[in-house]
Amino acid sequence: MSDQTWTTIAIVAYLALMLGIGYAAFRRTNDLDDYMLGGRRLRPGVAALSAGASDMSGWLLMGLPGAIYVAGLVEAWIAIGLTIGAWLNWKFVAPRLRAYTEVSNNSITIPSFFENRLKDTSRLLRIAAGAIVLVFFTFYVSSGMVAGGTFFESSFGMSYLTGLLVVGGVTLAYTLFGGFLGATWTDVAQGILMLLALVAVPIVAVVDLGGWSVVRDGILAADTSAAADHLSFVAGASVTGVISALAWGLGYFGQPHIIVRFMAMRSPSDAKVGRRIGISWMIVTAVGAVMTGLIGVGYMNVNGLTLENPETVFLFLAQTLFHPVVAGLVLAAVLAAIMSTISSQLIVSSSALVEDLVKMTTKRELSMTTQVMLGRAGVLAVALIAGLIATDRTTTILDLVGFAWAGFGAAFGPIVLLSLYWRRLNRWGALAGMVGGAVVAFVWGQSFLTDMLYEIVPGFAVGLVAAVVVSLVTRPPGQDIEAEFEDARRLAVGAAPTGSV
Repeated sequence: MSDQTWTTIAIVAYLALMLGIGYAAFRRTNDLDDYMLGGRRLRPGVAALSAGASDMSGWLLMGLPGAIYVAGLVEAWIAIGLTIGAWLNWKFVAPRLRAYTEVSNNSITIPSFFENRLKDTSRLLRIAAGAIVLVFFTFYVSSGMVAGGTFFESSFGMSYLTGLLVVGGVTLAYTLFGGFLGATWTDVAQGILMLLALVAVPIVAVVDLGGWSVVRDGILAADTSAAADHLSFVAGASVTGVISALAWGLGYFGQPHIIVRFMAMRSPSDAKVGRRIGISWMIVTAVGAVMTGLIGVGYMNVNGLTLENPETVFLFLAQTLFHPVVAGLVLAAVLAAIMSTISSQLIVSSSALVEDLVKMTTKRELSMTTQVMLGRAGVLAVALIAGLIATDRTTTILDLVGFAWAGFGAAFGPIVLLSLYWRRLNRWGALAGMVGGAVVAFVWGQSFLTDMLYEIVPGFAVGLVAAVVVSLVTRPPGQDIEAEFEDARRLAVGAAPTGSV
């Protein structure tokens, strides 16, 4: 059999495995709580790998290595900022959010948590949050489909549209029926596959070239006019550029598809183990992605090769260095990164559509069967719109991810932190902060200003200030909110609730 046949067999086997896991999850999904949150029974290791895999997406194996390949280690500041942000997220948000969402009327989505936490009877807060989820996740899902189309185009010579349809179709299938458990279980398998691939590719590439000294010489010779750029963290960098890169870490506090994993853990105490597993996984994979891009520069130069699309450097090295079967499994890691994120985002989008918009605007009680059916319809609707956006290839994967990441970080990040740690926050402050942060991030990201400073910085700042100021000049929360805040705080540290709620 030809090399292409062996690689195709490996990819098809991987896709079949994902569908099988989705079917197994379907058999375990009985109601909306199962479909949206897995019944709050995730073990810390599962939660950690699932959060990591759904977080990183095609950006980790395509976007980041491509950026390093073009500009060098100066682009690694993004990975550093993300690692710091992820650690802070696990440390300060995970245990409190798990506790508070249980105490506050067993909230199963971020918008419903905001409403229950702040006792917003107007429903404005929940509807605004649900709308923000749908808008920004449509762009986020689209970025994954762009990565999928690029993957199949580069690896198999398929048309971009065909690749987009394959990735979107398989991911949609196991998410549509498996729900949260389907997305989570596949995330674990995909997270392990990503880890192995990002360790193997740079190591094998260095060995193949004859050692690090050969790689380094190749990097330095790649561009004699800026030879040191690839090996420097500061060459060509500006203060605002480094700030913008590190500011990616701010986004973690407001990413619904990541923090929903915290809500699904068995207990707040699981966050400690989850943090250790999750951050270890993230450090290894981020270093692997950075080294893949860097080593790719040396490899191309030493062998006299050129790469048309920098975001395919990982794909090229995998296909060049490994036996077709192994290469197929390594390439499946790219699909794993892409599909794990798409599935998680589709689930959160579906929950926003059904739990936070449809149920809020209908007066009749919906049966559990109807709610799950609507959830699946929501998955389908978001996937179709995102697919249409993905047919336009004028933007890169990193551009789409960065825009959506900033939108969520600015809109939800300040409100999540204040909800968990500031008693004085009220519904009007939360609404002002959420809308203000989202609008600033959206407008800034669509203007020339985004070239000077990443939109999450002004968006997060406006959202935080607006929430605090408006809360202070409007009516303070009632005693019931104060009592619930205290119960959540006690539960997060393992103490018994006061019983006052």
